[in-house]
Amino acid sequence: MKLAIFDCDGTLVDSQADICAAMDAAFKAAGLIPPERQLTRRVVGLSLHEAMRQLHPEGEHHEHASLTELYKDAFRARRAAGAVAEPLYEGIATLIEELAHEGWQLAVATGKSDKGLAHCLATHGLTGHFVSLQTADRHPSKPDPSMIEQCIADAGADRARTAMIGDTVYDIHMGVNAGVRSFGVDWGYHETEELIEAGAEAVAKSIEDLRALLGRIA
Repeated sequence: MKLAIFDCDGTLVDSQADICAAMDAAFKAAGLIPPERQLTRRVVGLSLHEAMRQLHPEGEHHEHASLTELYKDAFRARRAAGAVAEPLYEGIATLIEELAHEGWQLAVATGKSDKGLAHCLATHGLTGHFVSLQTADRHPSKPDPSMIEQCIADAGADRARTAMIGDTVYDIHMGVNAGVRSFGVDWGYHETEELIEAGAEAVAKSIEDLRALLGRIA
């Protein structure tokens, strides 16, 4: 059984505008200067508490917890107002459908919440293609391999025939830590050189490249 595990933000969907806007709102609500948006993009993929720790390193644990809740509030408010877009990257929907048709098991391992991931996939009509959806709500932050381990267990997949696909070093490190094939994509939030240095077997520059990389898994 072959299993492809996808990160979400920066891999399946381009959510940086929504994430940056919610982060700005959270920091302002806490009376803090929002981080530069390039710094916010750097922490996409981490659990929220770990992201806040990195963005506000001088803060205490309770401040990071507060920022986490303020971020969730800001994102929920944007969603309620219909302001959350999270568009799929071009070609992703077709890729997911083709892989499923070919018999791949598909999963998601993301720093999103359960609710956030469910909303995102449902919006794009993709929910039914995935056999396992793992989020930061139930696991340690990436690069801990816990999410991948659960995906493999849910899918009943062979570890040697499992691939982690993501756009950040956190995704690649998680895949390496879990002992699975790890492929990067260059349309997300970290640079190709960083992904290779983190241990990516290769980095796809297009959907066609990604299909070819997955074709390496017999």
